[in-house]
Amino acid sequence: MTTIAVLGNGRVGGNLATALTRAGHEVTVANRAPGTAADAARTAQIVINATPGAGSLERLVALREELRGKILVDVSNATAAGPDGLPADLLYPGSSLAEQLQEALPETHVVKTLNTMLFPVMTAPANLTQAPDAFLSGEDPQAKQTVRELLINLGWRKEWITDLGGIRTARATEAAILFVPHVIRSSGFTPFAISIAR
Repeated sequence: MTTIAVLGNGRVGGNLATALTRAGHEVTVANRAPGTAADAARTAQIVINATPGAGSLERLVALREELRGKILVDVSNATAAGPDGLPADLLYPGSSLAEQLQEALPETHVVKTLNTMLFPVMTAPANLTQAPDAFLSGEDPQAKQTVRELLINLGWRKEWITDLGGIRTARATEAAILFVPHVIRSSGFTPFAISIAR
């Protein structure tokens, strides 16, 4: 059992919290109330960033002390919304939210994952008709191994998890968010994931 703090109580955070609790972990969900996120992060072994990506950097930098030495699993994408509310542009072109977080929080082990799919797939990958991919980006091998084990707890098979390398590779998976609005406009909110055909 791992003690996990999920920052963000929307659809993504709530979905992850429910599934991780079901998998036997001790999970705390932090909302926007002052002090709640700090309290949750302070007592957790792993912190999951499921806050809206546009404000994630500011929120997490404020938790620098609480996140020191912890694994920070970043599942958010930092985008500007278009007129229909769907992602339109990257907020960190030529970089990524994960890179910005790692630079701002050098004593935290940032691992990017689960950001290339609609949220229901994060915790039910086997429900898709084809095998999906979950990508890992991060500098610390042990942190990535820990996150890999969490993904397996969520129903991801080992062969569906691909370690892309260092945190710089997160700019590739974050850019994949630009596919999402076009796919949604074409086929609706049916669960899907970006995957590599092999």
